[in-house]
Order: sequence, then structure tokens, then C-alpha cells
Amino acid sequence: MSFLSDEEVAALGLGHVGKQVRISRLASLHNPANIRIGDHSRIDDFCVLSAGGGGIEIGRNVHIAVFCSLIGKGRISLGDFAGLSSRVAVYSSNDDYSGACLTGPTVPAAYSNITSAPVVLGRHVIIGSGSVVLPGVTVGEGAAIGALSLLRADCDAFGIYVGAPARKVRERARDLLDKEQAYLQDELASAASSP
Repeated sequence: MSFLSDEEVAALGLGHVGKQVRISRLASLHNPANIRIGDHSRIDDFCVLSAGGGGIEIGRNVHIAVFCSLIGKGRISLGDFAGLSSRVAVYSSNDDYSGACLTGPTVPAAYSNITSAPVVLGRHVIIGSGSVVLPGVTVGEGAAIGALSLLRADCDAFGIYVGAPARKVRERARDLLDKEQAYLQDELASAASSP
């Protein structure tokens, strides 16, 4: 995988970019001024981030794997240490599928009925391959979502969810919170000892 240099990332015109951010040369970022990316985050090949007025906020140490899509007019936020596996799609906007209106981006707004709502993926959320997150969903801190799941309702913190629609099957361990603290302490110690 080939990533943009730090200079090339800076030239994208992102709303904010942290330290050691890696963005694939094959990723597409639309409306970059509305995209904010925290330290040590990575966006892989063939991802599409299309930020509407609500923007896209990506925390630190976030990984967005190949072929992911984050699209919509509403705000999309990914908390620190969140991860999206390949082909995850996150939508903050939705067409009206009832047949009452025209659909698609080629139709003037007067003839369509697009709805938008923010999507929030909390810290340490992990979403499995091929899953879809619909507008208005909040996934609580530490929740884990199995592959090919459909999220159309909120998910509890540290719950494990699977299916279409996603349903909670059990609780997720919280040991990762201790690992996070150890990692952050090591990072601070390394920074303090660097010239």
C-alpha cells in the first residue's frame, strides 16, 4: 500500500490533520475542509470519505480499512481507537425509498426527500467487514459489531452485536481500556526521551 507523504497530506486542505496520519494514494476525500483526522490514524486503499456540512471527525489511532465509505450530509464521528474493517459503509444521509419522491444526487432537492442525521461511533468501537451503519445511529464506546451486520438502531457501550438487523449477543471485555492507558503512557515516555 502506498501512502501520501506528510507534505501531500497537508496539501489536501483537511480541516485538521494530526501527527503521523497515513492516507492511501488510492483513497478519495471529498470536501476535505470538512474532514478532521487525529494523530496516528490510517485510511487505506479505495476508501471514500464524502463529508457534507456536518463533517467527518476521525479520532486518534483510528483505522479505516480498504473499500470503506463514509458518506452523507450529517456529521459522522469516529472516536479514538475505533476501527472499520473492509467494506464497511457509514451513511449519515438517506434517500426516501417509499416512491413518494425522486431519488439520487442528480435530482433537484424540491423533487427528493433526503433525510440526514449524525452517526457517532464511540471510542474503541470495532465494526466487522461488510457492515452498514445507517443515519442517526450511535454506537457506544467499546461496542463490537460482527461482519455483515446492519445497524439501524443505537448500540450499547461494550456490547457485541451481530446480524441484520444487528442484535446484542453479549458483553465485550473491557481489558482494552487498561491496554490503552499503558500505550498512552509509553507514548508519553517515548516523546519525553526523544531529542
